[in-house]
Amino acid sequence: MMRDRHTPTDPVVQRVIERAEIEGIELVRFLYADHGGVIRGKATSRSRLGERIGTGIGHTVAMMAMNMLDQLQEVEQMGPVGEVRITPDPSTFVPLPYAPGGAAMLSDLRTQDGSPWAACPRTFLKDAIAELAGEGYTAVAAFEPEFTLGRRLPDPAGGPDRLAPLDDSLCYAGTGFDTAHDYTVRLIRALERQGLQVEHYYPELGAGQQELSVRHAPALRAADNQVLYRETVRGVALRMAMWASLAPKPIADQAGNGCHLHLSLWDGTRNLFDGESDLRSHFVGGLIAHLPALTALTCGSVNSFRRLAPRMWSSAYAVWGPDNREAAVRVCSALGEGGENLELKPSDSSANPYLSLGAVLHAGLDGIRRRLDPGEAVTIDPDTNPAAYQRLPASLDEALDALEADEVLMEALGPLRRTAYLAVKRSEATAFKGKDAAYETFNHLRVF
Repeated sequence: MMRDRHTPTDPVVQRVIERAEIEGIELVRFLYADHGGVIRGKATSRSRLGERIGTGIGHTVAMMAMNMLDQLQEVEQMGPVGEVRITPDPSTFVPLPYAPGGAAMLSDLRTQDGSPWAACPRTFLKDAIAELAGEGYTAVAAFEPEFTLGRRLPDPAGGPDRLAPLDDSLCYAGTGFDTAHDYTVRLIRALERQGLQVEHYYPELGAGQQELSVRHAPALRAADNQVLYRETVRGVALRMAMWASLAPKPIADQAGNGCHLHLSLWDGTRNLFDGESDLRSHFVGGLIAHLPALTALTCGSVNSFRRLAPRMWSSAYAVWGPDNREAAVRVCSALGEGGENLELKPSDSSANPYLSLGAVLHAGLDGIRRRLDPGEAVTIDPDTNPAAYQRLPASLDEALDALEADEVLMEALGPLRRTAYLAVKRSEATAFKGKDAAYETFNHLRVF
């Protein structure tokens, strides 16, 4: 018996079909994020949209064993036999302003009978949200991405393509605003047409580096927003004959691109992280306890660890502190609406946002349940006294070792998901061993 299937008579589905007709949509992309952190999907024509919302689009189970280099890994139950359905959530329908005639929906991966597939990343986050709800909490989150804007150029020496940044402006400098202005205005308009409310924008430290943040949202919507953000940043650039990369280090000698994760727990209309409390302290305690393992999911690529180093303002130690930008967990002071929130700094856009945010929620919830103590707040750069603090993993392999040893996160991931994720990520770590920086940065900037 099919479960959780939408039908053409559902009011939400009807509105989607009507919008597609009125807005001249010809192709609707059903998007998901895979274990390599890559945004993938298939598209349906408008003429089949109503049917496909109900049935989804067939998809080989093997795709969730594909790494970021499109190398298929041997994972039991993810071979040539077997199919899942890419099943869209019609409430997420958005037109794609950078792709006229196109639209998108965020999707779950479901089995043939309509039930959630054990390797579906979006379901993993939904399950974490349900765990929180069982304790009486809801999570509000926002991803805060940075990206590098420029042009993809061939290497004169015949090596891999490189990213030539748009400018060499200084951090927050007016020349940076002016150089990227036309692109930024188009990007803002495209994001807001998709329902993402832009909060702040400025040229960042690195050459061609931009930071544009969107407003917080309930946890599932926040992860959906991150998928749309990544697609839009690159889509707008491509249609302006440019290239945008959200990779952690697309240019080896420039500042890296983080994607800090902001988070708070709420009880109805009350932010439970606004002000010191046992709840906030225990949640931070959970994050600190699980941070080495979390980095395997929040910093999901080999390239991530080129950025995640001491004195890079990316956080390299498992510490927390108020407004400490070298702490892995920063308590952000706030004025006005919303109140204080937590910022997880070891986080970037090569991560699958559903796995990343879901794992963070599981870690924090474990801290609440076990009343974990986060230790003393750190109000200095921890690298000034490195022996006093736990260093986060320095490579993807180290992070994966920590993940495998973390019983709470491994249990939360479940047998199929954790087996596939570890296989995919181990293969990526192996694929880049012995390769130079040009090979690594190229393969990350072309994917992320």
